[in-house]
Amino acid sequence: MSTRAADEQHLRDLKLLRKVRDRIDREYAQPLDVEALARGVGMSAGHLSRQFKQAYGEPPYSYLMTRRIERAMTLLRNGDLSVTDVCFEVGCSSLGTFSTRFTELVGVSPSVYRQEAALATEGMPPCVAKKVTRPVRKRGEVA
Repeated sequence: MSTRAADEQHLRDLKLLRKVRDRIDREYAQPLDVEALARGVGMSAGHLSRQFKQAYGEPPYSYLMTRRIERAMTLLRNGDLSVTDVCFEVGCSSLGTFSTRFTELVGVSPSVYRQEAALATEGMPPCVAKKVTRPVRKRGEVA
């Protein structure tokens, strides 16, 4: 493949990856899996996972879980939903998996987070609270 053709293919892949990322951002609470995301853009699941990780620093499933946990953090800070209700509201189907992933990403369990976050963000505008409480996956972590 010529350099020009390779560059054009890379740009097409980036466009498709952006569509996948945007879909995850929009539909994080829906049942999404890598195979369905890949089918949606005409890629194999393996190719999508490799390309997505190269472009965004984490595989699609990890990105999806990060979005879900971010939304869960907001619901736990602002709402009166139980941890179980928050789990299902953000698209997780297993409370155990949700709690484990939440703890891995945030550093504390969802119930502890609810207690601590309420105090830490009291009086803070929601847009600032979201920014300062956003989970950041450490590079090199396996998800």
